[in-house]
Amino acid sequence: MSETTSASLSDPLARIAALPGVSDAVAETRTLVDRLLGHRILRRRSADVSMESSLRGACASAALEGAEVAMDEIREGHVYDTRIKGALRTSGELGTLVDTWPKAPRQVLARLHTLAAADAVTSEALGRPRTAGERVEDPLEMGEAPPPEAALARMEGLYSLLRARTSVPALVTAALVHGELMAIRPFGWGDGLVARAAERLTLVERGLDPKSLVPSELGHQTLREEYAPALRRYMSGTPEGVAEWVVHCCNAVRAGAQDSLATCEALKRG
Repeated sequence: MSETTSASLSDPLARIAALPGVSDAVAETRTLVDRLLGHRILRRRSADVSMESSLRGACASAALEGAEVAMDEIREGHVYDTRIKGALRTSGELGTLVDTWPKAPRQVLARLHTLAAADAVTSEALGRPRTAGERVEDPLEMGEAPPPEAALARMEGLYSLLRARTSVPALVTAALVHGELMAIRPFGWGDGLVARAAERLTLVERGLDPKSLVPSELGHQTLREEYAPALRRYMSGTPEGVAEWVVHCCNAVRAGAQDSLATCEALKRG
């Protein structure tokens, strides 16, 4: 048995990483992210780039939930939409959750939902998986979500994958986290905000973007015409659909890295 085949059998994520087109997309994205990480302005302005990336990513995530986002108003503190407020809170606390994410993913996802939905659901529903009869918001028109019992079982599988260390690229793991959370929609409200935050958190924790400079959420908004269709194909469960979703996520991260490179250049010009 070859080393690759053995790894695929022991690590289910390795099978995804080996799908056609995935390795090329990962390599291309990694090259651009490394270019961003090597930008000279980061030697003294890394925190500024990270803060701008956090803001732009949060606003993009809220826009994907259907919020009308005006960056000037948000910069001035005029925020009224619950989706925007939730996205900003979630994005602002990601850095504090990096160490906990691989050890206690259930706890981190509950916290992300509490931050995302604080103004939108009852206190009893914050951070709690949805139960039978509860409404599931569907801003991307993904269709019917799995029933609560099936959702809980699928979440347990996701927790197991996150707690296990893997040699596959961070981009593959992050795409799976995002795709699974969107397919499961574990909370019913704010699942998109949580899924996109969890993807970004995975990219940080697994070392692709240790300084959280890449607004992957903005990349998904930039490619929003492809976002929902790629998700639907992921949800089909076919190898082709899963591969297409991972490639889409790589493209989104690349678009986010390009945006932060533009921020770096603007700071360099003063």
